[in-house]
Amino acid sequence: MVIDFHTHTFPDKIAEKAINVLENNIYEISGTKEYAVLNGTLADLKASMKKNDITYSVIMPIATKEKQTKTINTFAAEITGKDNIISFGSIHPNQEDWEEHLVKIKELGLKGIKLHPEYQGFFIDSPESIRVLKKAEELGLIVMLHAGVDKGIAPPVHCTPRRLRNALNYVSGDKIIAAHMGGYRMWDDVLKYLCGTPVYLDTSYSVGRMPDELALEIFSKHGADKILFGSDSPWQDQGDVVRSVKKLGLDKDVENNILYNNGAKLLEL
Repeated sequence: MVIDFHTHTFPDKIAEKAINVLENNIYEISGTKEYAVLNGTLADLKASMKKNDITYSVIMPIATKEKQTKTINTFAAEITGKDNIISFGSIHPNQEDWEEHLVKIKELGLKGIKLHPEYQGFFIDSPESIRVLKKAEELGLIVMLHAGVDKGIAPPVHCTPRRLRNALNYVSGDKIIAAHMGGYRMWDDVLKYLCGTPVYLDTSYSVGRMPDELALEIFSKHGADKILFGSDSPWQDQGDVVRSVKKLGLDKDVENNILYNNGAKLLEL
């Protein structure tokens, strides 16, 4: 069984446009061409799940504008729990009614929120971020963070391992997930600042792209019980990332914990 803890979809009417914009952003900033492997719709994700034997997919929407928050969370509540889809909600940390929306997310029965410091333009250790992290912790909500470099966003990086470590002075972090193995392309700093802390790390867009030896070092130093499987679909094929994890040669129990058990425990399935 596999829980993909990090996936993205878009409403059908804007999926094609959204994917094109994101692909263009990556090219303009990084100079490399990168293409989504799915079309960004919920139907395509479900087809991928069936093809690749994915038990659950957790969708991580991002409120890049304050006005998107209510629509995103309403839709998340409509689809979560159906066809083995679990959707998080999202808020924008700079919106005035952020606390009201967090409470509503909890009332809707959503398990957590996704924050993207790069697209939302805030530093993870800033006052507006800390207040959101504190309230989410009070409500028992999981917080998924984009961490490290985003190939489609110019520097500075808003959620570095060091800044996230600073934020842990204010919250416990035991329901925070630092995506992309704690910080995409900043893995030396993950080893220095995040390994051994209470936060979870996910494998999305990292395992299979980073050296296997480095991934295993992070697993060992951080503790494999705090690693979650994630693909970052539609940007990676779910099956390819499963195979990348299995290729690491982990103990079978450890592998099963990363692919399913750790996520099931955090989600209280």
